Amino acid sequence: MDAGVFIRVLGPFQILKKGEPVSLRAGGKAEQLVGWLASHPNVGVHRATLVERIWPDASAALGGQCLNTLVHSLKMQLCDGLGGAAPIVLSQGRYMLNLGSGLEVDILEFESAVRDGHRHFTAGAVVAAISSYELAVSLYRGDLVGGSDISELLERERLRATCLGTLARLADAHFENANYEQALENALKLLAIDLCREDAHRMVMRAFVRLGARAQALRQYNVCRSILRYEFDAIPEPATEQLFTLIRTDPDQV
Repeated sequence: MDAGVFIRVLGPFQILKKGEPVSLRAGGKAEQLVGWLASHPNVGVHRATLVERIWPDASAALGGQCLNTLVHSLKMQLCDGLGGAAPIVLSQGRYMLNLGSGLEVDILEFESAVRDGHRHFTAGAVVAAISSYELAVSLYRGDLVGGSDISELLERERLRATCLGTLARLADAHFENANYEQALENALKLLAIDLCREDAHRMVMRAFVRLGARAQALRQYNVCRSILRYEFDAIPEPATEQLFTLIRTDPDQV
């Protein structure tokens, strides 16, 4: 990454300073603080909330002192990657990551790449869309780290759904550009995360047909049907049934 400091919270937590990992105690206070701020990069977190979250058994005064000490310690550890700037700033009672200083967060970069991909794809710039979608997928190394309160669970699920949708869009873009092996690869990645995504099963079926593996495409339909029956006692959507019939009777039209 080109950023002076790059914070990763999608997948295993990590801070990179000038491309090199910064050593922090796993699950420690510094990781909790930076991870919580990185999960709220645009709005920050109120000082009292951080104290209550990170030092739940301490008094407000002691917790506030510990927070001040930790913020200062992180400044000393990271400011040389930011031209001397502080990585965390306080504004109107809320602590925020200093995003204007050369500090970047993977969530923001991920969502920016997704938006760029959508914009390129809508404009018909398929190659550019593929590049943006691939960047987004590479940034999503796993689900959002953090705790288990409702706001975190909702954000984790939102980002996960965005990643799944991006994999689907990436497979579509590759298929449209006649990159059938890459379309298949991304559809299978999507199914590795969510076996019940029928759009991904259909992409696998279509890609197999274009790659000359009609029998494998038909088998994929049976896989899809079995999964849906086992998970939901349901049958495939009409679009999946129609594709199966087309592959079986007139594969040249797929």
